[in-house]
Amino acid sequence: MNAADTWLAILWLTLATILTRCSFFLLGRHAVRLPPKLQHALRYAPAAALAAIVAPDLLLANGELAMSWSNPKLMAGLGAVLVFLTTRHLLGTIIAGMLLFTLLRITL
Repeated sequence: MNAADTWLAILWLTLATILTRCSFFLLGRHAVRLPPKLQHALRYAPAAALAAIVAPDLLLANGELAMSWSNPKLMAGLGAVLVFLTTRHLLGTIIAGMLLFTLLRITL
């Protein structure tokens, strides 16, 4: 692959990115509106993506399922959930989860 091919690939990928990400801005009102049920379902996409990233880290240790009391990540995650359910304070949840994880990691 020579330099011209590389620059041509970069140009085409840039164009594809701009068109797909900016299509709603470029088309404005002419864009197809999503059905209300789909719009409602898409509101849960960020939470689902976050859960898909966090859950394996909490449940796996060295590639194996580690659902025991000796798993500091899992215990800290459960503690953070309890803090959030009682306070509904996101920053406090993060701080409590990290403090609990640090304490459990040191003691276990």
